[in-house]
Amino acid sequence: MVHNTDPFPTRLKKKRDPFVRTDPVVHSRNQHRWEGPLDEVALSRYERDGFLWFEGFFNQERMTPFFDELKEMAKDEKLMESDQIINDPNTGEIRSVFGMHELSDHFQRLTRDPRILGMVRQLLGSEVYIHQSRINDKFGFEGSGFDWHSDFETWHSEDGMPRMRAVSASLMLTDNTEFNGPLMLIPGSHHYFVPCVGETPDLNWKDSLKAQRLGVPDRDVLAMLADRGGIKAPKGPAGSLMLFECNTLHASNKNMSPWPRSNLFFVYNSVDNKLGKPFSTGTERPEFLGARENCTPLSMHDEFPELANQGVTPPKYHGY
Repeated sequence: MVHNTDPFPTRLKKKRDPFVRTDPVVHSRNQHRWEGPLDEVALSRYERDGFLWFEGFFNQERMTPFFDELKEMAKDEKLMESDQIINDPNTGEIRSVFGMHELSDHFQRLTRDPRILGMVRQLLGSEVYIHQSRINDKFGFEGSGFDWHSDFETWHSEDGMPRMRAVSASLMLTDNTEFNGPLMLIPGSHHYFVPCVGETPDLNWKDSLKAQRLGVPDRDVLAMLADRGGIKAPKGPAGSLMLFECNTLHASNKNMSPWPRSNLFFVYNSVDNKLGKPFSTGTERPEFLGARENCTPLSMHDEFPELANQGVTPPKYHGY
């Protein structure tokens, strides 16, 4: 059942102009409880651009165990046949694996890394839980791209996420270069909600995860926002990290290089922003796409007990 009143109307029959968001971008403003490792320069940059880039956040050796676990997952026939595995529509190769934090101990531990968790709590001004996690793969010469979209537009319309109070952490498992389809973002686009045209059919996710057709903004609107903010594509070695706001418009091109591009995504949602009924469809998506049952606040001390009585070293922020 679709809501009668929707603060972010989208998936409409007719085009509607973008409108300025009213939700905060940094939710911890004037809340001393949620002070964190990001300084005022970084917070202001995040408010302005909608993302932060940390080159070489982890050393590249730390990425190796993740690939070992992925190889083991590929041997699990039951998993490979499940809906959590999304295949590339052109090549049939694995495009995405969802629910990574529940499939892998290494990935689950990563969600509670004190530096990442400290920043996310600071940005969202609350305790957080994992709304969604996934790995996106683009094989050399083959990996398809992702069209322009706001994650919040999808999570709001198809999952019932009430407000713009979520952050994605994207960890580069391989080098991201200008040649292998890095993530592109439109700085400042998160300040506007862009309604999209097209009614949402039930089970839309079965098609949209392979090739997104709904939830893609009008080209004139994209051009207007890109003319204002430009387009950025942060690039760097494996182990680099990006935090981006849930409403920031982003996309990526096809991988035309011989080198693979693998990125891991964790979506952190505020415990005060749990999912309700979907706003544009009567069917809830699976748990691995939008958590409803496992919304327990994350604690870094569960995985890092040695840090229980210690401060967290601030991350090294790279302006972009």
